[in-house]
Parts: sequence; C-alpha cells; structure tokens
Amino acid sequence: MEPIRFDAAVLRASRTPLSIERVEARALGPDDVLVRMRAAGLCHTDLEVIEGQLVFPLPMVLGHEGAGVVERVGPAVRGLAPGDHVIIHWNPHCGHCFYCDRDKPILCETYVANGARAVGFDGAPVLRDGGGATLHNLMYIGAFGECCVVPSQSAVRVAKEIPFEAACLIGCGVMTGLGAATRIADLEWGSTVMVIGCGAVGLSAVQGARLAGAARIIAVDISEAKLDLARRVGATDLVDATRDDPVAVAKALTAGRGADAVIECAGSPRTFRASVEAVRPAGQVVWLGKTGFNEEVSFRWGALMQEKRITRSSYGGTRPARDFPMMVDSYLRGELKLDELVTRRIRLDEINDGFAALKRGEVVRAVVCYDA
Repeated sequence: MEPIRFDAAVLRASRTPLSIERVEARALGPDDVLVRMRAAGLCHTDLEVIEGQLVFPLPMVLGHEGAGVVERVGPAVRGLAPGDHVIIHWNPHCGHCFYCDRDKPILCETYVANGARAVGFDGAPVLRDGGGATLHNLMYIGAFGECCVVPSQSAVRVAKEIPFEAACLIGCGVMTGLGAATRIADLEWGSTVMVIGCGAVGLSAVQGARLAGAARIIAVDISEAKLDLARRVGATDLVDATRDDPVAVAKALTAGRGADAVIECAGSPRTFRASVEAVRPAGQVVWLGKTGFNEEVSFRWGALMQEKRITRSSYGGTRPARDFPMMVDSYLRGELKLDELVTRRIRLDEINDGFAALKRGEVVRAVVCYDA
C-alpha cells in the first residue's frame, strides 16, 4: 500500500511560525481511520501551545477541530467506510478505567496519559517528518494537515448536507459551549443565564442556553462586533464590560438575586471572579475558560457561599457519537447557527496569519479550508 504522505503545518518550537512540510503517517492499525481533512478551525488551545502556555513535546502538528471524508479504514473498523463525512473529536477513551467506569470519559486514564505524550491513542507515534523523525500530534488529531489518522471512535459520521467549515466547529468550540449550557448547567425553562466571553465557545453557550429554553440570556464581552453576533444568535441583553459592570447588570435584571447560571468563557482571573459574584444563591457556575496552568486566582469568600455550585468543564459533557449528529440535525433545521461563527476562511499556507488574527481578537473562528 502506498505510504500516506501529505502537507501539514508543523510547530517546531514555541513562539515561532508554523512551517508547511511534507509529512508521512504510519500504516493504518486495525482500528485506525484515515481522514482526508476538508476544514479545521483555529482554536485558542492551539494558540496556547504556539505561545508556550501549554507545553507538549515538539515538533508537533496542531489542530483538534476538524471535519473531513474517510479515505481508508483499518480491518477492525466497523460502522465507517470510505466516503463517509465525519467530524473528528479529541476525547477517545478506553471505556473501562476508573474514570470511564464513572461516566467521566474526559478523565480516561489512557486519554490523559497518552495525550500528554502527544502520540496516538494506542501510545505509538502517528506521524514522522521528511527526515524520518517523529512528529507529535495534538489531542490525538493533528488537524492542520491534509490528512489525519485517528482511532475509529474519534471519527463521527454525520449527514453530508452540512458544509465542512460549519461541521468542523462542532468538534471542539461549539460542543464545549453548547454542552455547558445543555449538559452541565442544568438549566430550567425560563432561566436567566449570563455568558461571559463571546468567542466561538461563548457564542455556542449562548445558543445552548437559547435551545434549553432560557428566557433571558445576558452576553458579556469587550468587543462590540462579538456582542452584536451574540445578539444575532440568541442573546437578549448585551453588556460591554469596558463600560458596565456585569455583576451589577446581572443583579439589576433579576431583582438583586443574580443569574440562575453563569457560563464563563473568557479565561481571566477577573472574569472568573465576576462569574461567582454574578450568580444567585444556589445558582450554577460553569467555567470553560482557562488561565495559566500555574496561575493563582483569588476570590472573595462570601461570593462562594450560599450553596453556589461551581463546575469546571473541558468538553461540555459530550458523548460525541450521540451529540454530534444531533447538533448537525439542529443546524440543518436552522436552529443552531454555525455559519455566523466563521469569520475568516484561509488556506493552510495562511495559517500563521490566521493565528495572528486570533491573537489580536479579530476573528471568532478562522477556518482552514483545504479545498480553497
């Protein structure tokens, strides 16, 4: 069988540009799937690796938010065939470890151990460069390449009617935000929800709150453009945090109680503090944003009392095989807005410009379109 060779964006050292290189994937194992990538979103997690805030072995092919077409499957793969359209997810799990047995696949012991090594889910390297040296891949994917090799459970077949540039967003940002509202926050019909930070994750949380039946959705950001987009996808109230205090607004709109739920998507000590101040007694706080791994965040003790519940979520409680097709169907019915989140389309060789725009806050999602 012909070797699997393709172009990919390679990060060789933190705080340096990615280089487009010819790379080679290993021969498919029994449960491997080769996906020809058609679209991949640029996520802040990728940027954190580039900036050296998240440390992984290098050199590496980044990218963990992708969609494409199945090209080959290993002999043990069932339920997938060449030609299937798939969304890739970054949380393969063993199904039988301590955490999987407790319905926490995001903490799967194999997933956590091999993810830190940036290799395949089976513990073996997946990629090598033109000189034969090992290349690592981020979160079991490496979506910033024309192809990727993933375990079969990470390739979720979806309807072919959804455009790839919309589908890819479901694989990370949209699932994380929408899942926080629909799976984690335990919203009741008619709730008041505050979403702090209106990037791709926050805008998806806004939509999740809308789909869950929230009556009032308060969107908070410092960008007028992102606040306007939040309004278009379902926010009822907008707070420009450069002018108004989100905590004061939350209380003013709820007879002084605070929001029933606050979903934090901005990732700063200030917004983490605001989230617990803005929620009502016995309300739910969901933290999706993240700050430096070793950075300390302080809180006013009184803000943590009165039966408030705080949950840190990394992937919105997802079960991809269940949730991804449901979200695609919601998009096709016109309920879930995804096209609006794609604010820049780029080629693979423009990826450094895309990350520069993401760092400057100019885009919600820049998407690499491989057929562009």
